[in-house]
Amino acid sequence: MKLLCCVYFLAAFTSASFAQAPAQNIFLITLDGTRWQEIFKGADEALLRNSEYVKDSTLMLQQYGQGNAEERRRRLMPFFWSVLAQQGQLMGNRDLDNNVNVANLYKISYPGYSEMFTGYADKLLIPNLQVNNRHSNVLQWLNDQSQYEGQVAAFCSWQVMPFILNEKNGSLPVNGGYEVLEESDSISAIINGVQQGIYSKGNTRHDLLTFECAKNYMQQHHPKIMYLGFGETDEFAHEGEYDTYLQKIHQADAMIGELWYAVQTDPVYRNNTTFIITTDHGRGNKNSTWSAHGFWVKGSGQTWLAMIGAGVSPLGECSEKQQVYQKQLPATIAALLGVTFTAKHSVAAALPVHIKDQPTVAGLTAKGK
Repeated sequence: MKLLCCVYFLAAFTSASFAQAPAQNIFLITLDGTRWQEIFKGADEALLRNSEYVKDSTLMLQQYGQGNAEERRRRLMPFFWSVLAQQGQLMGNRDLDNNVNVANLYKISYPGYSEMFTGYADKLLIPNLQVNNRHSNVLQWLNDQSQYEGQVAAFCSWQVMPFILNEKNGSLPVNGGYEVLEESDSISAIINGVQQGIYSKGNTRHDLLTFECAKNYMQQHHPKIMYLGFGETDEFAHEGEYDTYLQKIHQADAMIGELWYAVQTDPVYRNNTTFIITTDHGRGNKNSTWSAHGFWVKGSGQTWLAMIGAGVSPLGECSEKQQVYQKQLPATIAALLGVTFTAKHSVAAALPVHIKDQPTVAGLTAKGK
């Protein structure tokens, strides 16, 4: 990776006194295929006015199309821009030359998630199929460590995620798609009943069901490491439904806010937990290509990253020139916990965030592998 500029280091250093305590728990949350444009600029007015992508432009403009970019993004994602932007960090606003990218060549979901969890951008294409990942991932690795054994769990809307995370090759529990919950409590029974009653089940479960599965498990078992993968943003983007895509971003923001509130009012998690929120790939950066992504679609490798909680200093929206990659997340997760993720394949260096009570300079000076 390119070296980060000195300005970013100065900003991190001067904020050292605000750095929070080290993380004891990590929640990784993904919004599949969500563009940086909507995160940082809110709804695109031209797309909102396009009847090909929006069924009721007047109503959608009233909800999400008012004001400048800062107002629009606040309307779309109130938790992100009222809480996270004040207490955490957001990276990836390319208008400020603050860049986050995938390092893999293919810019589709399986390679994106594999890179995100393994720290390695595989040159071999694995399409979006139910094929077990051949590489080590940080969730399985943490679950193999004595201090985290049985304390890692994953809940995902997309049914391919259990294969990307190699559920069959280890003891990590991964609930993906419309898999039945194995818990015996009443809420899990209700969720199982709802899932069974859904007539048309696609490859992606409704995000609200995934969220309720994860939240219920969290409240019962208090895992130290949890992955929550939302998928409907990508599903509706592929359908060309910009209005529903926006609504699913708004819904995800609300669920993340609800989960953050649940964590901060739980004595097990309060003030010792970090949220890391990102996406697996970008999308086309033109109004004619916004719904697509992949190797040939310009903009598909452009992503974003948000963090809040223990170990992360409140720098807000990062405006310094920089280039970071999704493959740096596994080392970052491990570093926030005070451990080092290792694998047989190479693992990229950690991101330049505050670790414990000091700004980490390793991520500022080391080149990613």
